[in-house]
Amino acid sequence: MAKRKTANQTNKTNDEMLRRPAEILYGEELAELIKNDAHEKPTGWRMSPRSVLTYICGGKVGKLDVSPKYVGNQRLVEIAISTLVTDRALLLIGEPGTAKSWLSEHLAAAINGDSTKVVQGTAGTTEEQIRYTWNYAMLIASGPSDQALIKSPVFRAMEDGSLARFEEITRCASEVQDAMISLLSEKRLSLPELEKEIPAQKGFSVIATANTRDRGVNDMSAALKRRFNLIVLPAPATIETEIEIVTSRVEQLAANLDLQAEVPTSDAVEKVVTIFRELRSGQTLDGKSKVKSPSGVLSTAEAISLLANSMALAGNFGSGTITDDDIAAGLQGSVVKDEEKDHLVWSEYLKNIMKKRGASWRPLLNACSDHNA
Repeated sequence: MAKRKTANQTNKTNDEMLRRPAEILYGEELAELIKNDAHEKPTGWRMSPRSVLTYICGGKVGKLDVSPKYVGNQRLVEIAISTLVTDRALLLIGEPGTAKSWLSEHLAAAINGDSTKVVQGTAGTTEEQIRYTWNYAMLIASGPSDQALIKSPVFRAMEDGSLARFEEITRCASEVQDAMISLLSEKRLSLPELEKEIPAQKGFSVIATANTRDRGVNDMSAALKRRFNLIVLPAPATIETEIEIVTSRVEQLAANLDLQAEVPTSDAVEKVVTIFRELRSGQTLDGKSKVKSPSGVLSTAEAISLLANSMALAGNFGSGTITDDDIAAGLQGSVVKDEEKDHLVWSEYLKNIMKKRGASWRPLLNACSDHNA
């Protein structure tokens, strides 16, 4: 008989995960929302749509403050949740770093308590990874059988009546994407080798994400698009919103990764976000000067990664406090993706924009100039 894990063993396993899924990371909030939920729950859902909204956008339940997971237009989140109540699939579209995957994960965590049924779209994704494949040793030995069947995350979600996530769907070849058409239309998965069909249970749906800016993107067919409700997630509208997002996520990463450094100051976050927004938009925040944009996207997610890496540098090779040199090292790698083009763009930005910003920017300017020499 298999031994049950003790609570201490389970906690240790969770703590040792490099990246804990949302349902574990925010387990206390989810449990409290479920406990206090007085509204009707759709079939297959752990909580009502109203409670899902509170979990995503933040609020209060009982004596517990629920942290916002998505900072932006609440109406978009309401539309996304309402879509998943129906039999329509959901497609989140936007530029890199607009929290598509983040929102997708938290929706699945809140609704089903399982955000791990994921298909990761790449150029190498095959139709079998979307539908099913076989244990070929068993297949050769005894022919097609339920025991030899290897179910995809979508297959398992159909059986369970839960949500499957399809990340970066437009990175898959068009013919692979179209394998989803029959699944979303008929809500059945055919298994001709076993002469049977698997009907989707109530509660099944798919949340897909797609980037609009990355290279290597394959357009979705009109037939597939019609099976989804599309929601376009915009980049943060204001610098204040973006600073709030970056600060919150960096603090979460610092706690999860044990970076051994102080979180960056509000001034450091503001400078990084300012640089990213200006290079991304092609002009300074006041609109008075044009700026050349580098080849990279410079998304909010990259700003978060840059500051987390700066903390790692400060914690392991510095005093534990982020310096301008730590930030400059990260900026160099984020901005200069293409050595020829981006090196010139970054040099011009340092010379024409940062140099004119006065004494408060001087230490960061000098550090960036040293790295860009």
